[in-house]
Amino acid sequence: MSGRRPLIGVCAALEPARWAVWDQPADLLPRMYVDAVQRAGGAAVLLPVDPGWVDDPAAVLDRLDALLLAGGSDVDPASYGAEPHPKTFGVLQLRDACEIALLREALRRDMPVLGICRGMQLMNVACGGTLIQHLTDVIGDRRHQPTLGGFEGTGHSVLVDEGSAVARAAGASELTALSHHHQAVDEIGDGVAITGRSASDHLPEALELPDQGFAIGVQWHPEADPDDRIVPALVEAARSYCAAGG
Repeated sequence: MSGRRPLIGVCAALEPARWAVWDQPADLLPRMYVDAVQRAGGAAVLLPVDPGWVDDPAAVLDRLDALLLAGGSDVDPASYGAEPHPKTFGVLQLRDACEIALLREALRRDMPVLGICRGMQLMNVACGGTLIQHLTDVIGDRRHQPTLGGFEGTGHSVLVDEGSAVARAAGASELTALSHHHQAVDEIGDGVAITGRSASDHLPEALELPDQGFAIGVQWHPEADPDDRIVPALVEAARSYCAAGG
């Protein structure tokens, strides 16, 4: 069905949650991700943490047109050979393993991939890179981790390499990004190119895998800004992937 909306698989977090009379683990995804995909003409499919996908990611990717790695708690430092920092929190090895398996299979297929915040960091780790576990130790302040009640007031300038895949997706080489994070990309993984940096401290803010058709990661949250063009670019890439037969 060439006219169908492209299906964007969005990886959810597994977190304790309370609602109505319930207090139990839940697969969670902020509604902003769904809204952003839908605004762009795609259909968002929530991907819960599923141990079956660690060994068989094709079981779900066969039915999708793109993969979106969402934000959330920290990636397990053991996955990049580090000891945990006291400020590292919320590690869930099963989520990491599930998402890394999905990512690697998506890349093998040249399926469009977008990593947001934690998702960008996970892309780097999956390619053999490492992370700074607590930015305050490195830059001396919490400028990338402001008081958060939404993303209001979190905007900062990001400079993106002209001609890069990220610049083409964003439609600009300088933009105001909305973000909140305490970790960041450190050593760069194999095949990864850093193509965007914070204007204030040159911290990596965007990466891409140049050998792929569409595989980019951004440290900011494009889903929080209706004018941001990153998610629409993913949906358009997914539409092309679908039309080409996946």
